Amino acid sequence: MKQIVIAIDGHSSCGKSTFAKSIAKQLGYIFIDTGAMYRAITLYAIKNNMFVNGELNTPLLEQSLSQVSVKFNFDTAEQKSIVMLNGNNVESEIRGIEVSSYVSVVSQNANVREYLVDLQQKMGKEKGIVMDGRDIGTTVFPDAELKIFMTASVEVRAERRYLELTQKGDSVSLEEIKANIEDRDFQDENRKISPLRKAEDAIELDNSNMTVAQQMEWINTKIGAILNS
Repeated sequence: MKQIVIAIDGHSSCGKSTFAKSIAKQLGYIFIDTGAMYRAITLYAIKNNMFVNGELNTPLLEQSLSQVSVKFNFDTAEQKSIVMLNGNNVESEIRGIEVSSYVSVVSQNANVREYLVDLQQKMGKEKGIVMDGRDIGTTVFPDAELKIFMTASVEVRAERRYLELTQKGDSVSLEEIKANIEDRDFQDENRKISPLRKAEDAIELDNSNMTVAQQMEWINTKIGAILNS
């Protein structure tokens, strides 16, 4: 059976990663969470004091990129890929509210994007991948055989993120999360380099009122049409 590239773009906290993981597992494809890669570099910047009074020391981060290694390791016990930053498992750390607050700033940097887009394109050279992010269908893989643009209402996304964080024990308010999501949407859609937008040939999926099972049923019809064509 032929293999394809499935590019999934969309707004933050709309379930892109969960959706992409499920598709990859079903097809036996490799899942690549590009958002996690930007989060890892953001965590590196935080840990190395590159944010001063909320402002990123851009030259210092750019000079340090050659020292940053972002990889995915498969955890056989957990049966999932985990993000490794310079050899350390940072899967949990990169999901916190502090990283969420700064990741859009880091992802707007041209040198950071160039560095990670190059890595992402190398990862997908042999096809058979599901990649999610903000600019996969428009910049990383403009020739992907299947492009999905995911979204959901801000209210639904905030509630989902709130449940995810509070179940982990994080102390955060629903209002704080909603404000963070709205700010990330604005920054993602208005950045100068590779802004978040729906590719002309992407199919939109608004999952505000859909279960995971309904989303999988929807995507399976799209994948089947391509693989059987």
